[in-house]
Amino acid sequence: MTVNEQILEEIAACEKLLIGIGEEWKAEGIPDMGNLYEKMNELIKDKDFFIVTTVTDGEILKSPLEQSRLVAPCGNATWRQCSKTCTKDIWEPGEIPQDVCPHCGAPLTGNTIEAEDYIEEGYLPQWKAYTTWLAGTLNKKLLVLELGVGFQTPTVIRWPFEKTVSINKKSHMYRIHGKFAQLPDTVKGKADAVLENSTEFFRKL
Repeated sequence: MTVNEQILEEIAACEKLLIGIGEEWKAEGIPDMGNLYEKMNELIKDKDFFIVTTVTDGEILKSPLEQSRLVAPCGNATWRQCSKTCTKDIWEPGEIPQDVCPHCGAPLTGNTIEAEDYIEEGYLPQWKAYTTWLAGTLNKKLLVLELGVGFQTPTVIRWPFEKTVSINKKSHMYRIHGKFAQLPDTVKGKADAVLENSTEFFRKL
């Protein structure tokens, strides 16, 4: 059985599905990114899943994936915040026509970790939903798919996912990355490394 067939079989059989999406999924230079998210939705829409993404381009928010099952702790560039953080307000795209803060007149910037002072309030409600969901995966048949997550922000997905897999006796993880597919000893026997660009790999699923 190929790894692809194995993953499809495990998606069908798992009780809970956790997906981490990292920097290989930045839409820049990937013309069919929308199609990849649509394909993901088709594969997982009937499962009890949660997606954590560190990608900040906001492309996943345009996808048919259920938004209540997504969290983007690094923010997303389509939401706007005051570049001087005079307020904790966060605005939807186009909500402030001149892209200027209505409180202090400073230019608005993307609500992401690239901002000088990142306003984290935007993602916190979804983070709470995620941690609640994650607590319910213990002793459940959990499949973890880590797609293209490197070492830009390993504290968000990479290291916590390893910990989750090491704790849950019924879990299995696939770490798919073009360069950084290596696995620590803590998940030996419970995880597979696939050394391939995760978007290329996912296209063939």
